[in-house]
Amino acid sequence: MARKKPTGTKGTDRKGNRAISGASLLGMLVFFVALWLLWDTAAVAPVKLFVVFLHEISHGIVAVATGGRIDRIVIDANQGGACYCGGGSTFLTLSAGYLGSLAWGLAFLGLARLEAQARWTMAVVGVATGVVTLLFMRNLFGFAFGLGFAAALVIAARQLPALWNARILTALGLTSALYAILDIKSDVLDRPGLESDAHMLADLTGVPTVVWGILWIGLAGGVVALVARRALARA
Repeated sequence: MARKKPTGTKGTDRKGNRAISGASLLGMLVFFVALWLLWDTAAVAPVKLFVVFLHEISHGIVAVATGGRIDRIVIDANQGGACYCGGGSTFLTLSAGYLGSLAWGLAFLGLARLEAQARWTMAVVGVATGVVTLLFMRNLFGFAFGLGFAAALVIAARQLPALWNARILTALGLTSALYAILDIKSDVLDRPGLESDAHMLADLTGVPTVVWGILWIGLAGGVVALVARRALARA
């Protein structure tokens, strides 16, 4: 008699990780639409501020990776932020913000599937957020927010079950991916004169701000569509 292959519980693999299902994808879609509709409300402001944090640290990571340094990061209550860097590749560092938001979003969505490790993942993200805040955040609001959000993530990791930690990671991932699209539209396409990453790239390269916005939105939309297509194929 052939031996049956070991399987996990319903909705998970044998390692306890979540399998993608049609219901999960539908839930992500509903959340994505709700997030879109509530984007400019206070309901999603804390998560958007965290995504701004990810956007700014993405600049810093690329600056360091290309031989530069992070001098300081600031985040304000109006969901604005800046990462002041010295050295490194100016072109790559400026390009890293919105594309970094997309990369973080996809990373969180991927990590959310590893439900068995979700509490550890949340704890690591929380501790890393706190460390970056202590090392680089240099304005009072940003410092308070960074430490507060870091503490909230660590508390969630300690107090909530793995399933809810995975759901929070999914929410953070979807918000970060959506930010990469909506804020490019708002900051670059709707207001091309705004002092943004694309505006500074236009000054650096001579390529118009709107062109950078279209390129970034096209890349972000294409990557999100590809990931969704592959997820549907596995559902």
